[in-house]
Amino acid sequence: MTTDAEGLKERVNKALNSQDQSTITLLSSLLVVHDELGYMPEEAVEEVARYTNSTINDVWGVASFYTNFRFTPPGTHTVELCWGPSCHVMGAMPVVKAVLDALGLDSESDTPDGKMTVRFNTCLGACAQGPVISVDHKLMGRLSPDVARQVIAGLDGEGVE
Repeated sequence: MTTDAEGLKERVNKALNSQDQSTITLLSSLLVVHDELGYMPEEAVEEVARYTNSTINDVWGVASFYTNFRFTPPGTHTVELCWGPSCHVMGAMPVVKAVLDALGLDSESDTPDGKMTVRFNTCLGACAQGPVISVDHKLMGRLSPDVARQVIAGLDGEGVE
């Protein structure tokens, strides 16, 4: 992940310029930058404001309204836990508890070592496969608490295969 200011600005502008000119909105600009960086640093908010001819307050207003945007860098791995209606009925809560317990967390957050970001999601779009989690954008379904713990244990320095 780029941390120097010039490299960050370059990545933000590359993402902004990749948009189809006929569909550019403040929200679309925030989304492409967030997809590129994984979060929305203050410098990116300033670039989005400049690019969309908006005020910084307007950009912060939109970005802070949506819970999908994060303003700090995510962990090395991102684990999304579906607890929507279908997954809930199919046993999501024991899976959620198993993942949180395995990581020593009480709720969605980042682990203290910065390796894992855990987020709750109301639907990951694989309802028939519930309970479902997503690890680094890879869906895994029909999970038991034991399998979920194994998935988390396997992330120690490794990606999902």
